[in-house]
Amino acid sequence: MNPDLDLTISRIIRAPRKAVWAAWTDPARFAKWFIPAPLVLRVDRLEAHAGGGLVTQMSEDGVQFTPHMDASFLVVEEFERLVFTNAIDSSWRPVSPEPVALTAEIIFRDHADGTDYQAIVRHGDPASRARHEEMGFFEGWATVTKQLAEVAEQ
Repeated sequence: MNPDLDLTISRIIRAPRKAVWAAWTDPARFAKWFIPAPLVLRVDRLEAHAGGGLVTQMSEDGVQFTPHMDASFLVVEEFERLVFTNAIDSSWRPVSPEPVALTAEIIFRDHADGTDYQAIVRHGDPASRARHEEMGFFEGWATVTKQLAEVAEQ
């Protein structure tokens, strides 16, 4: 981890790793937590394998949706780690996503109380990292991580 380029958040989730993994890899579960409520997420593609797409749309009213993310999974190690980037879209084309390009590494480890969950979000330069932090990275990712825990703990 490079503190000049990376942002991270972690949490102990009181659910087995397989349940947390399922919340990440099952489109119906993923849609329940990956965007801060009350926004609504629609999952168009969630192909949890290396090279698979991750395409989502968001809505304030659940009727009109706008693009949210078009990304590709780079690494998928079952129950251990997911790595995805929005710098390559789901068709494997290089893109310049707004508001920032990032690569996220999601790590799942066993813990006595459930799952030790960590997200490391990498940026290409300090300005992008700073912009993501200023946009509310910690508040937003803490919110969705709490929502992830609620889905996994059910």
